[in-house]
Amino acid sequence: MSSKTIYHRMKSFNARMAANYRRGIGPTRFVLLLTTIGRKSSLPRVTPLQFEKVDGAYYIGSARGQDADWFKNILANPNVQVNIHDREFNAIAEPITDPSRIADFIDLRLHRHPIMVRLIMHLFDHLPLRFTRIDLEQLSKGKALVILHPHKTS
Repeated sequence: MSSKTIYHRMKSFNARMAANYRRGIGPTRFVLLLTTIGRKSSLPRVTPLQFEKVDGAYYIGSARGQDADWFKNILANPNVQVNIHDREFNAIAEPITDPSRIADFIDLRLHRHPIMVRLIMHLFDHLPLRFTRIDLEQLSKGKALVILHPHKTS
């Protein structure tokens, strides 16, 4: 399957996921809707993403690393809108590309969701089921993390 085909299938999947999310269907407990402004089109772009809440901020990782369109949109404009469980707020997105910090985030996710995250990493990232911190940092190279800081008035 070509990368273009995969890209279009993911866009279609994300659109269906976002529509279902708005209806309260699907994994609303750990998925948010992130609205960025398209860096080329200047149009709002909605992407469903898994998140972790840490000290009042929302952490999201990019499965496609720094190549994800939503990540590139954030680099162009860090002002975003977030929808979580019928709550909408504006936030500033802080992009992170440091492998050590991304490995910390993966480690946090492993502690919170050990079976799901370990399985995803094994199936999609080809990591062995038993791995080291060094393996995590190697995996984190080229990946991306974004911390969403809600506006104080949100």
